[in-house]
Amino acid sequence: MPQPRRILLGSLFHETHSFVDEVTRLEDFTIRSGEELLRRRGDGSTVDGFLEVAEAEGWQVVPTVDYTALPAGTVEHAVFARFLSEFDAGLRAALADGGLDGIWLALHGAMVTTECPDPEGALLSHIRSVPGCETLPIFGVFDLHANFTAAMAANANALVAYRENPHSDARESAVRAARLLARSLKEGALPRMLSCNPPVMWPPTGTGTADRPMRDLEALARGIERDDPAIWVANVVGGYSFSDVPEAGVAFAVAFTGPEAAAREALAQLSETAVALRALGLPEEWDIDAAIAEIQRSPGGPYLVVEPADNIGGGAPGDGTSVLRAFLRHGVENCAVAIADPAAVAAMAGAAPGEVRRLSIGGKGSAIAEGPVEIEARFVSASDGLFALEDLNSHLAASQGSRFGMGPCAVVQAGGVTVLLSSRKTPPFDLGQFRSQGIHPERLKAIGVKAAVAHRRAYDKIARGSFTVATPGPCTSRIAGLPYKRLRKDVFPIQADEA
Repeated sequence: MPQPRRILLGSLFHETHSFVDEVTRLEDFTIRSGEELLRRRGDGSTVDGFLEVAEAEGWQVVPTVDYTALPAGTVEHAVFARFLSEFDAGLRAALADGGLDGIWLALHGAMVTTECPDPEGALLSHIRSVPGCETLPIFGVFDLHANFTAAMAANANALVAYRENPHSDARESAVRAARLLARSLKEGALPRMLSCNPPVMWPPTGTGTADRPMRDLEALARGIERDDPAIWVANVVGGYSFSDVPEAGVAFAVAFTGPEAAAREALAQLSETAVALRALGLPEEWDIDAAIAEIQRSPGGPYLVVEPADNIGGGAPGDGTSVLRAFLRHGVENCAVAIADPAAVAAMAGAAPGEVRRLSIGGKGSAIAEGPVEIEARFVSASDGLFALEDLNSHLAASQGSRFGMGPCAVVQAGGVTVLLSSRKTPPFDLGQFRSQGIHPERLKAIGVKAAVAHRRAYDKIARGSFTVATPGPCTSRIAGLPYKRLRKDVFPIQADEA
């Protein structure tokens, strides 16, 4: 009876915002090692997607380490160094104890450390440098908002990007990547990768795949895959505009076994299309007072007030006060907003239901955003903040699993506004966030949402309307005003239209 294929598993997941002051440290990461990775089976994550295929193929999975953190500021390099050391130890032990038939990785693709602008490329380069790994199949999955680099392409055989934003297909993309590894092993064919970085960068608000230009690019990529079976995957990478690295922005990457000329032609088609449609990736946003006035005039609800400048899923602190201020200023009744503020939660400790205390809410995490709001707040409830996700196909589940901890929480009311105060910023990708705290979002007039696009999967099904508003904050859609230092030259819209 043949021995089962031995596949090494590892995961490194962080989206790094270069323009916030905080540093992401070791304690900010959820770290799993060894058998803990195997226990992710069934949790809806990308690792779970790989494990499903491994189980079906009868592979022997050799787990190493999984480092995952929410989007935030630059990662302390010691964190990556520790990850790489632990991964390397697992890799070398596996090679010495029976060898390996392949490696599969769950990546984000937009990590930046205090010393390294491309940790994923460095990881893949390191793997190739280990004796015995020179031609070992390396496959994996990565986020649509990666900043894909030449080093990533040069040192992997096939990395597969999510195809949907909101990222409802993250686990599905992991399954696709694992099945490509299975195909490679069965056929004895080893694809290689090529990539390119056109002179285009879009804010997250311009990368929704239901909208142009991403819709056009994804359709073109699927056509390329359909028309040329030797191109195993054609990736459309929306990029992450808040990482100040040379290869930030839109990218394309193909894995192929056919002629290199065909792969380069595919990349050229995609790049030319992105350049031609570049202006469509800069969507307009509402003035916040005009948006609130329109909501006040409109019947029913709920209406979403989407604030991409404080996009938690993009690395913002999630404590911006612009929407809260607008709700209070316009006297909006029956509305809600979630704000990450552990100090405000602590200030409500021991409060009795109905008790009123003076609070300073939000505005502490970014010098760009508006400052704290000082209000008289009536205490409603408190909790430990742990909730079960309602949607295991959400982006939150793909990275964090089926449960999420917001840390100690307090629900307070000021005027007609209900404020969910959490100790840990929580991307608004699942309605269980509010419902777990006794707030029924479908019954509200308006909801403040700190996101760009990824909230749509959860909120669009209950929303009567949506208004994306321009506010001050670190995830501004007006990326041309950000102080890039390492970005390559002549990238639209940073250098106007010279691209």
